[in-house]
Amino acid sequence: MILPGHAYVVTSGNGRTVDLGVARMRVLASGDATNAFALTEFWGTAEGAWTVPHLHRGFEESFYVLDGRFTFTVGDEAVEANQGTYILVPRDTAHTITAAPGGGRFLTLMVPGGLEEMFIELGEMAPNAIRDPAARAAISSRYDSIPVN
Repeated sequence: MILPGHAYVVTSGNGRTVDLGVARMRVLASGDATNAFALTEFWGTAEGAWTVPHLHRGFEESFYVLDGRFTFTVGDEAVEANQGTYILVPRDTAHTITAAPGGGRFLTLMVPGGLEEMFIELGEMAPNAIRDPAARAAISSRYDSIPVN
């Protein structure tokens, strides 16, 4: 929990880390801790889709690429992103993330927070459940992450 007059700090190697198969996620700031947003870091070496096409009705999601190359498909637009690229996905907009060979690393900002809990739950499911439409559909209503075709 964030308290006035005190820094909220997550040092290198700390923060809850979840193995999603195709990638790993580290929670830097949870919606519960901030009462406003969530900030996560994703990284991995797998090439290809890191998620299924999906949308969020109740929040925006932003991405900032730290290293590697990704294609963020946002609506009908394919955004080629490398180090230093920032992408904002408006609510109600279908999107997906595909990694180039070698994978990479990016930050995700969700406003408001809460979606990080879905990734924690996916990490407890079968390997690579993040890319499985049936697994995503089974829990999507709880996290406002709606798979689309």
